[in-house]
Amino acid sequence: MIGPVSSAAPLDAREVEHLARLARLDLTPQEQDNLRGDLGRILGYFEQLRGVDTAEAEEMQRPVSLINVLREDVPGEVLAPEVVAALAPEREGGFIRVPRTVEQD
Repeated sequence: MIGPVSSAAPLDAREVEHLARLARLDLTPQEQDNLRGDLGRILGYFEQLRGVDTAEAEEMQRPVSLINVLREDVPGEVLAPEVVAALAPEREGGFIRVPRTVEQD
């Protein structure tokens, strides 16, 4: 079991300002101080986890096994091209006309 969290090496104000800038956060000095403490505690958890012996732990990708239940992919009834064309709001040369989704340079 992991005990109480000890703060890791404290972040200096320059590092917090840099992280805030990367995250595009405009923080007040008080918010920067709060963030320094929060990040220090988070990094403290990682320091604790680094000390946990995982030699006997079994590797896993997920805590529960997942199984997809899929139906058979069986072709079904298809609409005739004339029916589909009749449903289309715009047609051009035997094709269904749709709005452009990618702009050309």
